[in-house]
Amino acid sequence: MKKSKFLLFNFCLLFLSVLTLDSCISKKKLVYFQAMDTTATRLIANPQPEYHLQPRDIISIRIKTLDEKTAEYFNIFPNNQFQQINPAGLYINGYSIDTEGNISLPEIGTVKVSGLTLTEAQKKVQEDLNKYISNASLLVKLVSFKVTVLGEVRAPGYFYVYNERVTVLEALGLAGDLTDYGQRDNVTLIRQVEGGSKAVLINLKDPNLIASPYYYVMPNDVLYVQPLKAKLDRGNLGTLNVVSLVFGLISTTVLLLNYLK
Repeated sequence: MKKSKFLLFNFCLLFLSVLTLDSCISKKKLVYFQAMDTTATRLIANPQPEYHLQPRDIISIRIKTLDEKTAEYFNIFPNNQFQQINPAGLYINGYSIDTEGNISLPEIGTVKVSGLTLTEAQKKVQEDLNKYISNASLLVKLVSFKVTVLGEVRAPGYFYVYNERVTVLEALGLAGDLTDYGQRDNVTLIRQVEGGSKAVLINLKDPNLIASPYYYVMPNDVLYVQPLKAKLDRGNLGTLNVVSLVFGLISTTVLLLNYLK
């Protein structure tokens, strides 16, 4: 009888070990930039691609001159007035690019900026402004820079970025980083391009990502982190599966006891 109990105990232990190992995640699946030599310092070229303005983008244009009254006439809000620093305030105080790629400025009129970089747009508006004001300085900023992060991250959602240079790692950091069940080598990046959207796969384990054109995110990018198979398998272990496993264990135990009697 003691031998029977011993065999039964070992069988249960083996059964539970198999279930535990099936749900474990190896360290290799969680590490970023694998096989990178961190002992040697080297420069990695990663030029940031230029973003070209598109319809529905919102830009902020601030005009400054020695004559404050003249500047106030062109600016939506006076330079000395406090601005609400949030997406709603930036949207209200900004210039929206219409479907034709134009913005409408007081007195200056319609200016086509779609397809231009921020630097090019600033130069174009400055040229039109010089026709009405002399010795005026101009500042153009993109205020509708947001990135959406979905899937196996700790805090999925969309995030506004108040910076012109943001990496894919920083974007994932805004969402609290990947969970343990996120596929580091299978992150989908969806990017708006002229005529539609394109999707590419990003491998966070690959050190060459730093030199990739997709290392920097662009306005309105979407990052989707796919789940590991372990997460899917774990999710499939619903109530019915658990009950089946329990009954299977009981049946096997009864058979072993009858056999060992």
